[in-house]
Amino acid sequence: MTPQELQEHQLKTQKTLQSEVKKNKSITLSVDCTIFGFDNGQLKILVIKSDYEAYQNQFSLIGDLVHPNEDTDQAAIRILYERTALSSIYLGQVKTYGKVDRHPAGRVVTIAYCALVNVSHYQLSIDANELQWINYTDIHTMAFDHKQIAAECRQWLQHTVINQPTAFYLLPKKFSLREVQNLYSAILGEDLDRRNFRKKILSLGFLIDINQMEKDVTHRPGKLYKLDTKSKLPLASVLK
Repeated sequence: MTPQELQEHQLKTQKTLQSEVKKNKSITLSVDCTIFGFDNGQLKILVIKSDYEAYQNQFSLIGDLVHPNEDTDQAAIRILYERTALSSIYLGQVKTYGKVDRHPAGRVVTIAYCALVNVSHYQLSIDANELQWINYTDIHTMAFDHKQIAAECRQWLQHTVINQPTAFYLLPKKFSLREVQNLYSAILGEDLDRRNFRKKILSLGFLIDINQMEKDVTHRPGKLYKLDTKSKLPLASVLK
């Protein structure tokens, strides 16, 4: 194909795409957010009761449609704030879901986001939304394909926390090594050797000893640490 023929082909393709986009008005774009928290040693997920008759009394993720004048990241931030009053939290784009029959309202393509929330730090807006924190392991069924989305967001989180210190968004600013180990165990779904985990995580040098001890705990008080926010060290060696 000559350069001129290639250019003409590209122009035809662009025109065809533009025409199809204009004609195909039945596809709707949405955002669904899997919001994780950590409390009492359990990985939590924030859910809401579905208002669709087909999914009566089932939980769903927090989501809504994307406005024509906003990009998907802006939509995720807006939806989280409107539905939960959450803002300035960790948010990562995970995957797009586009099965033809995934939504009873019609052809809805959704982009899944993962959000990490310190449960004790944020005050949720729950008046009209029936928002609930539930243990991730207690989820058996969900509306739409949200159980699949939640599961794949957890897989994304498991991969992410191994390679960067994102897990600390789920902890208070001051935390013990016990809390760190419990958090990683909850995310990864496996027991971690106490001595080995603590030795390795301290050796990475991104935790700062703040010379304080835990208070009002039922076990032996441990030292408190905070994350060195200037550190960008990977966590891969922690779990190997």
